[in-house]
Amino acid sequence: MHDAGGMTACAAGFVARVGARGRLPLDYSVASLRVVDFLVDGVRKGGADRERAHDTLVELGAYVGEVLVRRAGAVWVDLDDRQRAWFGQPVGVRMPDGRVWNPLGKVVNRFAAGGTDDSLHTFYLTLHGRARRTPDRGATARGAAA
Repeated sequence: MHDAGGMTACAAGFVARVGARGRLPLDYSVASLRVVDFLVDGVRKGGADRERAHDTLVELGAYVGEVLVRRAGAVWVDLDDRQRAWFGQPVGVRMPDGRVWNPLGKVVNRFAAGGTDDSLHTFYLTLHGRARRTPDRGATARGAAA
């Protein structure tokens, strides 16, 4: 079982493991979420069932959530019982506007259904309440949305 305190390390471990082998551009940028879409599709097309793919899907979900943390001002949160029942996951991210989102569940949905309707890149771009990054954090408002 994962908790909010371990999700950043989970994402970092995944990036170190996959980046070293595949030299994939997993740099926590918004554009890198297209790579995550591709990776999830590859796991699905490779014939893995959800149970066998569970750990990889959690790591990919941690990565997606960490992009939200680093680029949109979200924070990892442990979900309460009601939220766990609704999302089917133990952790999520809270956006600056207070809304809670479920990046792990979005990865599972992409795995289960595939296709552009469940794109993780599009998920980021369509979030309401994203914080604009300030120049002192290394990006312009326009660059944060790209």
